[in-house]
Amino acid sequence: MTAVLIPATETEAADMVRAAAAAVRRLSIAGGGTRSGFAAGREADAVLRSTGLSGIVTYDPAEMVMTARTGTPVAEIEAALSDNKQMLAFEPIDHRALMGTEGEPTIGGVFAANASGPRRISAGAARDSLLGIRFVNGKGEAVRAGGRVMKNVTGLDLVKLLAGSFGTLGFLTEVTFRVLPRPQTEETIIVSGLDDEAAAQAQALAMALPLDVSGAAHLPESVRGRFLAGGLPEGPATVLRLEGLSASVPVRAEKLVAALSRLGPLVRLDTEGSRRLWREVRDVAPYADGTKRPLWRVSVAPASGARLVADLRLEAGIDAFYDWQGGLVWMRMEADPEADLLRGMIRRHGGGHATLLRGSDAARAATPTFEPQPAPVAILSERVRASLDPAGVFASGMMGEA
Repeated sequence: MTAVLIPATETEAADMVRAAAAAVRRLSIAGGGTRSGFAAGREADAVLRSTGLSGIVTYDPAEMVMTARTGTPVAEIEAALSDNKQMLAFEPIDHRALMGTEGEPTIGGVFAANASGPRRISAGAARDSLLGIRFVNGKGEAVRAGGRVMKNVTGLDLVKLLAGSFGTLGFLTEVTFRVLPRPQTEETIIVSGLDDEAAAQAQALAMALPLDVSGAAHLPESVRGRFLAGGLPEGPATVLRLEGLSASVPVRAEKLVAALSRLGPLVRLDTEGSRRLWREVRDVAPYADGTKRPLWRVSVAPASGARLVADLRLEAGIDAFYDWQGGLVWMRMEADPEADLLRGMIRRHGGGHATLLRGSDAARAATPTFEPQPAPVAILSERVRASLDPAGVFASGMMGEA
């Protein structure tokens, strides 16, 4: 059974990492364990968990900046923000239903995975909200980078580097991030009956208007019935979200309806229905099905998503829906992951990347989780990794390191 290490302080974490480096032992990094089963790497000698590093360190609602230890549950963060009518702008996905896991998502895990939801198209990704970090590198040294305001650029590149590194470069102990006011209300406009290509064009039209659309997704007929317990109108659903002040949203909604009225039947969802729908889009509800059928998170240019899926369907059994104006494709394969086919097709459609989020043990062992890096990028990545972790303490193998 793999040992589990739970430091209560950053100093304890540094001691544990130094001991692992001296003993040539590998550590895997974990928070609440809600993404366990993601990526197949080398077997670790121990798991280093952040859950002992919990609590909000500072929070100034007027400055809209919070600092928290990385093991702090996301629910605790969101409760404190809700009390002050604020929110995490990037709308982090909750992976539990999708991955079939339990536990509590942690704020450190959110930033380590750069877990970003539908609002990314307007508010940016998780890493874009991250201002500063503290972490322990592979030498057992405590490192501070960034600050409490974006003007403080000291170490800013290191902040961005750790975000989305999945614990392969260091053990995050503290994060400082900006937050935003919570919208007073929201409304979602649903256009029914569009095929994937027409939906991409409709979303591009909506995003080009000066109406601050904060969510743009397309739910083909194959998944439409799995949202809102089957409560969406008949036919494929192209959904567009507007958020903001109570006096502003209805006016903007009317303008959006007028711009889209010629495309197909329109329905408007009120605040409650809209919030429920976008939680389900965020958490990839159609594929939270209790199976291990291969699930890909595919990022491409918004104009390429529909054509990519159409071409793939000629050669493999897949199901898919689109977020981020078509730039994020959630794609479930019916049998094998088909990694070579998918990644080759992505290159032919202008480039992007595909991440295998879920699969059987055999599929994950045989399939690179992340898009293989071009040789020059791989060399640079290895130099960065060697600088931060020369002994390979955090070398889990999940990101292709030697």
